[in-house]
Amino acid sequence: MAGRPYPVAALTLLLALAGCSGKPADPAAAAVPALDTLIVATGAGAGGMSWDGVVQAVEQVQLSAQTAGRVAALAADVDQHVARGEVLLQLTGAEQGATVAAAQAQLRAAEAQLADARNRFQRANELVGRQLISRDDFDRVKSAHDSMQASRDGAAAQIVQAQQQLAYTVVRAPYAGIVAARHVELGETVAPGQPLYTIYAPGELRVAVQVPEGDAAAIRANPAATVLLPDGRQANAAKIIVYPGADPQAHSTTVRVVLPPLQAPPRPGQTIKVRFAAAAGPAGIWLPASAIVNRGELVGAYVVGESTVVLRQLRVGRSMDNRIEVIAGLVAGERVAADPVAALQALGAMRGKPAATRE
Repeated sequence: MAGRPYPVAALTLLLALAGCSGKPADPAAAAVPALDTLIVATGAGAGGMSWDGVVQAVEQVQLSAQTAGRVAALAADVDQHVARGEVLLQLTGAEQGATVAAAQAQLRAAEAQLADARNRFQRANELVGRQLISRDDFDRVKSAHDSMQASRDGAAAQIVQAQQQLAYTVVRAPYAGIVAARHVELGETVAPGQPLYTIYAPGELRVAVQVPEGDAAAIRANPAATVLLPDGRQANAAKIIVYPGADPQAHSTTVRVVLPPLQAPPRPGQTIKVRFAAAAGPAGIWLPASAIVNRGELVGAYVVGESTVVLRQLRVGRSMDNRIEVIAGLVAGERVAADPVAALQALGAMRGKPAATRE
Protein backbone atom coordinates (compact mmCIF):
# COMPACT_ATOMS: atom_id res chain seq x y z
CA MET A 1 0.00 0.00 0.00
CA ALA A 2 2.94 2.32 0.64
CA GLY A 3 3.75 2.62 -3.04
CA ARG A 4 0.13 3.07 -4.12
CA PRO A 5 -0.70 6.64 -5.17
CA TYR A 6 -3.58 8.48 -3.53
CA PRO A 7 -6.77 8.80 -5.56
CA VAL A 8 -7.41 12.29 -6.90
CA ALA A 9 -10.37 12.83 -4.58
CA ALA A 10 -8.32 11.83 -1.53
CA LEU A 11 -5.47 14.15 -2.54
CA THR A 12 -7.94 16.99 -2.99
CA LEU A 13 -9.39 16.34 0.46
CA LEU A 14 -5.92 16.31 2.07
CA LEU A 15 -5.05 19.62 0.42
CA ALA A 16 -8.33 21.12 1.57
CA LEU A 17 -7.87 19.92 5.17
CA ALA A 18 -4.31 21.18 5.22
CA GLY A 19 -5.50 24.59 3.98
CA CYS A 20 -8.33 24.83 6.48
CA SER A 21 -6.05 23.97 9.38
CA GLY A 22 -3.92 27.04 8.66
CA LYS A 23 -0.71 25.00 9.27
CA PRO A 24 2.10 24.60 6.76
CA ALA A 25 2.10 21.37 4.86
CA ASP A 26 5.83 20.91 5.47
CA PRO A 27 7.19 22.19 8.85
CA ALA A 28 10.73 21.96 7.55
CA ALA A 29 10.02 24.07 4.47
CA ALA A 30 12.39 26.83 3.50
CA ALA A 31 11.58 30.54 3.48
CA VAL A 32 8.82 31.66 1.14
CA PRO A 33 10.14 32.87 -2.24
CA ALA A 34 9.08 36.31 -3.41
CA LEU A 35 5.50 36.24 -4.70
CA ASP A 36 3.08 38.87 -5.91
CA THR A 37 0.34 38.90 -3.30
CA LEU A 38 -3.02 40.56 -2.69
CA ILE A 39 -4.04 41.76 0.75
CA VAL A 40 -7.55 40.57 1.52
CA ALA A 41 -9.86 43.54 2.00
CA THR A 42 -13.58 44.22 2.08
CA GLY A 43 -15.83 46.88 0.56
CA ALA A 44 -14.00 49.99 -0.66
CA GLY A 45 -10.68 48.50 0.35
CA ALA A 46 -11.09 45.98 -2.47
CA GLY A 47 -10.20 48.59 -5.09
CA GLY A 48 -13.49 50.22 -5.98
CA MET A 49 -16.10 49.05 -8.44
CA SER A 50 -16.58 49.33 -12.16
CA TRP A 51 -19.67 49.48 -14.36
CA ASP A 52 -20.29 49.47 -18.08
CA GLY A 53 -20.88 52.83 -19.72
CA VAL A 54 -21.77 54.03 -23.21
CA VAL A 55 -19.43 56.36 -25.11
CA GLN A 56 -21.08 59.57 -26.29
CA ALA A 57 -19.88 62.49 -28.36
CA VAL A 58 -20.17 65.80 -26.53
CA GLU A 59 -21.37 67.35 -29.80
CA GLN A 60 -23.93 65.04 -31.38
CA VAL A 61 -27.17 65.91 -33.14
CA GLN A 62 -30.02 64.05 -34.78
CA LEU A 63 -31.29 65.96 -37.82
CA SER A 64 -35.05 65.65 -38.41
CA ALA A 65 -37.25 66.66 -41.31
CA GLN A 66 -38.77 70.14 -40.93
CA THR A 67 -41.05 69.82 -43.94
CA ALA A 68 -42.79 67.00 -45.78
CA GLY A 69 -41.51 65.57 -49.03
CA ARG A 70 -39.94 62.64 -50.83
CA VAL A 71 -36.20 61.98 -50.63
CA ALA A 72 -34.88 63.00 -54.04
CA ALA A 73 -31.14 62.74 -53.37
CA LEU A 74 -28.82 61.40 -50.65
CA ALA A 75 -25.45 63.14 -50.67
CA ALA A 76 -23.94 61.61 -47.51
CA ASP A 77 -23.78 58.16 -45.97
CA VAL A 78 -22.65 56.49 -42.75
CA ASP A 79 -19.04 57.05 -41.60
CA GLN A 80 -18.58 59.92 -44.04
CA HIS A 81 -16.84 63.12 -42.98
CA VAL A 82 -18.89 66.20 -43.82
CA ALA A 83 -18.06 69.91 -43.70
CA ARG A 84 -20.15 72.60 -42.06
CA GLY A 85 -23.01 73.56 -44.39
CA GLU A 86 -22.47 70.60 -46.73
CA VAL A 87 -25.63 69.25 -48.37
CA LEU A 88 -26.67 65.89 -46.90
CA LEU A 89 -30.11 65.31 -48.37
CA GLN A 90 -32.51 66.84 -50.91
CA LEU A 91 -36.31 66.56 -50.69
CA THR A 92 -38.74 67.24 -53.51
CA GLY A 93 -39.90 70.85 -53.25
CA ALA A 94 -42.69 71.25 -55.82
CA GLU A 95 -45.35 71.92 -53.19
CA GLN A 96 -43.13 74.30 -51.25
CA GLY A 97 -42.19 76.12 -54.47
CA ALA A 98 -45.86 76.54 -55.38
CA THR A 99 -46.52 77.96 -51.93
CA VAL A 100 -43.77 80.51 -52.47
CA ALA A 101 -45.23 81.52 -55.83
CA ALA A 102 -48.70 81.89 -54.33
CA ALA A 103 -47.34 84.01 -51.49
CA GLN A 104 -45.49 86.25 -53.94
CA ALA A 105 -48.70 86.76 -55.99
CA GLN A 106 -50.59 87.61 -52.82
CA LEU A 107 -47.92 90.13 -51.91
CA ARG A 108 -48.19 91.84 -55.31
CA ALA A 109 -51.97 92.10 -54.93
CA ALA A 110 -51.60 93.51 -51.43
CA GLU A 111 -49.06 96.08 -52.64
CA ALA A 112 -51.43 97.22 -55.43
CA GLN A 113 -54.28 97.61 -52.95
CA LEU A 114 -51.99 99.46 -50.59
CA ALA A 115 -50.91 101.88 -53.35
CA ASP A 116 -54.55 102.68 -54.09
CA ALA A 117 -55.32 103.13 -50.38
CA ARG A 118 -52.28 105.38 -49.98
CA ASN A 119 -53.45 107.67 -52.81
CA ARG A 120 -56.93 107.89 -51.30
CA PHE A 121 -55.46 108.71 -47.93
CA GLN A 122 -53.27 111.49 -49.33
CA ARG A 123 -56.26 113.10 -51.12
CA ALA A 124 -58.43 112.75 -48.03
CA ASN A 125 -55.72 114.36 -45.94
CA GLU A 126 -55.68 117.41 -48.24
CA LEU A 127 -59.47 117.65 -48.32
CA VAL A 128 -59.94 117.41 -44.58
CA GLY A 129 -57.40 120.21 -44.15
CA ARG A 130 -59.62 122.43 -46.31
CA GLN A 131 -62.71 121.13 -44.55
CA LEU A 132 -64.12 119.70 -47.78
CA ILE A 133 -64.85 116.28 -46.20
CA SER A 134 -66.00 115.35 -42.78
CA ARG A 135 -63.74 113.98 -40.13
CA ASP A 136 -65.64 110.67 -40.20
CA ASP A 137 -64.95 110.23 -43.93
CA PHE A 138 -61.27 110.93 -43.35
CA ASP A 139 -61.11 108.36 -40.53
CA ARG A 140 -62.66 105.71 -42.79
CA VAL A 141 -60.09 106.38 -45.52
CA LYS A 142 -57.27 106.26 -42.98
CA SER A 143 -58.57 102.97 -41.53
CA ALA A 144 -58.70 101.44 -45.02
CA HIS A 145 -55.12 102.57 -45.64
CA ASP A 146 -53.90 101.07 -42.38
CA SER A 147 -55.73 97.81 -43.15
CA MET A 148 -54.05 97.55 -46.56
CA GLN A 149 -50.69 98.24 -44.91
CA ALA A 150 -51.24 95.35 -42.50
CA SER A 151 -52.33 93.05 -45.34
CA ARG A 152 -49.18 93.89 -47.29
CA ASP A 153 -47.01 93.14 -44.23
CA GLY A 154 -48.84 89.85 -43.68
CA ALA A 155 -48.27 88.83 -47.30
CA ALA A 156 -44.57 89.66 -46.98
CA ALA A 157 -44.37 87.47 -43.85
CA GLN A 158 -46.05 84.60 -45.69
CA ILE A 159 -43.36 84.79 -48.35
CA VAL A 160 -40.65 84.47 -45.71
CA GLN A 161 -42.42 81.45 -44.21
CA ALA A 162 -42.92 79.80 -47.60
CA GLN A 163 -39.31 80.40 -48.61
CA GLN A 164 -38.15 78.87 -45.32
CA GLN A 165 -40.24 75.76 -46.00
CA LEU A 166 -38.63 75.54 -49.42
CA ALA A 167 -35.18 75.90 -47.83
CA TYR A 168 -36.01 72.99 -45.49
CA THR A 169 -36.08 70.68 -48.51
CA VAL A 170 -32.26 70.92 -48.53
CA VAL A 171 -30.72 69.43 -45.37
CA ARG A 172 -27.21 70.65 -44.51
CA ALA A 173 -24.64 69.66 -41.88
CA PRO A 174 -24.82 72.02 -38.87
CA TYR A 175 -21.09 71.59 -38.20
CA ALA A 176 -18.13 69.56 -39.43
CA GLY A 177 -18.43 65.98 -38.27
CA ILE A 178 -18.96 62.33 -39.08
CA VAL A 179 -22.24 60.74 -40.14
CA ALA A 180 -23.07 58.21 -37.43
CA ALA A 181 -26.38 57.02 -38.90
CA ARG A 182 -28.66 57.56 -41.88
CA HIS A 183 -32.33 56.93 -41.08
CA VAL A 184 -33.98 57.27 -44.53
CA GLU A 185 -33.68 55.74 -47.98
CA LEU A 186 -33.81 57.26 -51.44
CA GLY A 187 -37.41 57.73 -52.59
CA GLU A 188 -38.85 57.51 -49.09
CA THR A 189 -41.57 59.98 -48.12
CA VAL A 190 -40.83 61.79 -44.88
CA ALA A 191 -42.96 63.85 -42.53
CA PRO A 192 -41.94 66.74 -40.25
CA GLY A 193 -40.11 65.42 -37.20
CA GLN A 194 -38.92 62.20 -38.84
CA PRO A 195 -35.19 61.48 -38.16
CA LEU A 196 -32.91 61.84 -41.18
CA TYR A 197 -29.27 61.74 -40.03
CA THR A 198 -27.25 61.48 -36.83
CA ILE A 199 -23.97 63.42 -36.89
CA TYR A 200 -21.27 63.83 -34.25
CA ALA A 201 -18.15 65.96 -34.04
CA PRO A 202 -14.98 63.82 -33.61
CA GLY A 203 -13.70 65.81 -30.68
CA GLU A 204 -14.49 65.62 -26.99
CA LEU A 205 -15.99 62.33 -25.80
CA ARG A 206 -17.70 61.26 -22.60
CA VAL A 207 -19.06 58.06 -21.06
CA ALA A 208 -22.52 57.83 -19.48
CA VAL A 209 -22.55 55.30 -16.62
CA GLN A 210 -25.48 54.13 -14.50
CA VAL A 211 -24.35 53.53 -10.91
CA PRO A 212 -26.39 52.39 -7.89
CA GLU A 213 -27.89 55.17 -5.81
CA GLY A 214 -25.81 54.16 -2.79
CA ASP A 215 -22.53 54.83 -4.62
CA ALA A 216 -23.48 58.18 -6.18
CA ALA A 217 -22.74 60.22 -3.05
CA ALA A 218 -19.30 58.63 -2.61
CA ILE A 219 -18.41 59.30 -6.26
CA ARG A 220 -19.59 62.91 -5.91
CA ALA A 221 -17.35 63.36 -2.85
CA ASN A 222 -14.35 61.72 -4.56
CA PRO A 223 -14.74 62.30 -8.32
CA ALA A 224 -12.02 60.03 -9.68
CA ALA A 225 -12.36 57.27 -12.23
CA THR A 226 -10.29 55.07 -14.52
CA VAL A 227 -11.60 54.19 -17.97
CA LEU A 228 -10.67 50.83 -19.53
CA LEU A 229 -10.53 51.35 -23.29
CA PRO A 230 -11.53 48.59 -25.74
CA ASP A 231 -7.90 48.00 -26.78
CA GLY A 232 -6.77 47.42 -23.18
CA ARG A 233 -5.41 50.91 -22.49
CA GLN A 234 -6.43 52.78 -19.36
CA ALA A 235 -7.08 56.51 -19.01
CA ASN A 236 -7.94 58.75 -16.08
CA ALA A 237 -11.15 60.73 -16.40
CA ALA A 238 -10.72 64.42 -17.21
CA LYS A 239 -13.94 65.39 -15.44
CA ILE A 240 -16.80 63.66 -13.63
CA ILE A 241 -20.36 64.96 -13.34
CA VAL A 242 -22.84 63.17 -11.09
CA TYR A 243 -26.47 63.87 -11.96
CA PRO A 244 -28.41 65.39 -9.05
CA GLY A 245 -31.43 63.11 -9.53
CA ALA A 246 -31.95 59.36 -9.74
CA ASP A 247 -34.05 57.03 -11.87
CA PRO A 248 -36.95 55.97 -9.62
CA GLN A 249 -37.51 52.76 -11.58
CA ALA A 250 -33.93 51.53 -12.01
CA HIS A 251 -32.79 53.03 -8.66
CA SER A 252 -29.63 54.28 -10.35
CA THR A 253 -27.90 57.60 -10.93
CA THR A 254 -26.24 58.73 -14.15
CA VAL A 255 -22.56 59.68 -13.93
CA ARG A 256 -21.01 61.49 -16.89
CA VAL A 257 -17.28 60.79 -17.30
CA VAL A 258 -15.44 63.13 -19.68
CA LEU A 259 -12.52 61.45 -21.48
CA PRO A 260 -9.16 63.17 -21.95
CA PRO A 261 -7.73 63.65 -25.47
CA LEU A 262 -6.73 60.19 -26.74
CA GLN A 263 -4.91 58.68 -29.67
CA ALA A 264 -7.29 56.25 -31.44
CA PRO A 265 -10.26 57.18 -29.21
CA PRO A 266 -13.32 54.91 -28.88
CA ARG A 267 -16.33 55.50 -31.10
CA PRO A 268 -19.67 56.81 -29.87
CA GLY A 269 -22.00 53.98 -28.97
CA GLN A 270 -19.26 51.63 -27.77
CA THR A 271 -19.56 50.06 -24.31
CA ILE A 272 -16.53 50.39 -22.03
CA LYS A 273 -15.86 49.88 -18.34
CA VAL A 274 -15.33 52.71 -15.88
CA ARG A 275 -13.88 52.03 -12.41
CA PHE A 276 -14.67 54.43 -9.57
CA ALA A 277 -12.22 54.23 -6.68
CA ALA A 278 -14.74 55.74 -4.26
CA ALA A 279 -17.43 53.13 -4.96
CA ALA A 280 -17.49 50.53 -2.20
CA GLY A 281 -19.57 48.07 -4.16
CA PRO A 282 -21.07 45.06 -2.44
CA ALA A 283 -19.95 44.21 1.07
CA GLY A 284 -17.78 41.16 1.76
CA ILE A 285 -14.48 39.79 0.53
CA TRP A 286 -13.80 39.70 -3.20
CA LEU A 287 -10.82 38.23 -5.05
CA PRO A 288 -9.78 38.52 -8.70
CA ALA A 289 -10.90 35.46 -10.62
CA SER A 290 -7.28 34.91 -11.67
CA ALA A 291 -6.29 34.29 -8.03
CA ILE A 292 -8.85 31.49 -7.55
CA VAL A 293 -7.80 27.84 -7.96
CA ASN A 294 -10.26 25.25 -9.28
CA ARG A 295 -9.26 21.58 -8.84
CA GLY A 296 -12.24 19.39 -9.42
CA GLU A 297 -14.60 20.06 -6.53
CA LEU A 298 -11.99 22.09 -4.66
CA VAL A 299 -12.14 25.89 -4.95
CA GLY A 300 -9.37 27.69 -3.13
CA ALA A 301 -6.55 30.19 -3.11
CA TYR A 302 -2.89 30.13 -2.05
CA VAL A 303 -2.55 31.94 1.27
CA VAL A 304 0.99 33.28 1.81
CA GLY A 305 2.33 33.57 5.34
CA GLU A 306 5.71 34.48 6.80
CA SER A 307 7.14 31.03 6.08
CA THR A 308 4.28 29.13 4.51
CA VAL A 309 2.30 28.88 1.31
CA VAL A 310 -0.97 27.01 1.85
CA LEU A 311 -3.75 26.12 -0.55
CA ARG A 312 -6.81 27.21 1.43
CA GLN A 313 -10.24 25.85 0.55
CA LEU A 314 -12.81 28.60 0.00
CA ARG A 315 -16.55 28.86 -0.23
CA VAL A 316 -17.39 31.29 -3.00
CA GLY A 317 -20.53 33.08 -4.11
CA ARG A 318 -21.29 35.63 -6.80
CA SER A 319 -19.10 36.71 -9.71
CA MET A 320 -18.90 40.39 -10.63
CA ASP A 321 -16.49 42.47 -12.67
CA ASN A 322 -13.96 39.59 -13.04
CA ARG A 323 -13.99 39.13 -9.27
CA ILE A 324 -15.44 36.37 -7.14
CA GLU A 325 -17.07 36.77 -3.74
CA VAL A 326 -15.45 34.75 -0.93
CA ILE A 327 -18.08 33.70 1.60
CA ALA A 328 -15.80 31.68 3.89
CA GLY A 329 -12.13 30.72 4.12
CA LEU A 330 -10.40 34.12 4.28
CA VAL A 331 -10.27 37.02 6.70
CA ALA A 332 -9.28 40.62 6.07
CA GLY A 333 -5.55 41.24 6.31
CA GLU A 334 -4.39 37.87 4.98
CA ARG A 335 -2.24 37.71 1.87
CA VAL A 336 -3.23 35.70 -1.19
CA ALA A 337 -0.95 34.82 -4.12
CA ALA A 338 -1.98 36.78 -7.18
CA ASP A 339 -0.62 34.05 -9.50
CA PRO A 340 -1.59 30.50 -8.44
CA VAL A 341 0.95 28.95 -10.87
CA ALA A 342 3.81 30.92 -9.34
CA ALA A 343 2.57 29.98 -5.86
CA LEU A 344 2.53 26.28 -6.77
CA GLN A 345 6.07 26.53 -8.14
CA ALA A 346 7.19 28.32 -4.97
CA LEU A 347 5.58 25.61 -2.85
CA GLY A 348 7.44 22.94 -4.80
CA ALA A 349 10.73 24.82 -4.41
CA MET A 350 10.20 25.08 -0.64
CA ARG A 351 9.69 21.32 -0.45
CA GLY A 352 12.66 20.66 -2.69
CA LYS A 353 10.49 19.05 -5.34
CA PRO A 354 9.72 20.04 -8.93
CA ALA A 355 6.29 21.68 -9.11
CA ALA A 356 3.74 21.45 -11.85
CA THR A 357 3.43 24.53 -13.97
CA ARG A 358 -0.23 24.17 -14.63
CA GLU A 359 -3.17 24.33 -12.26
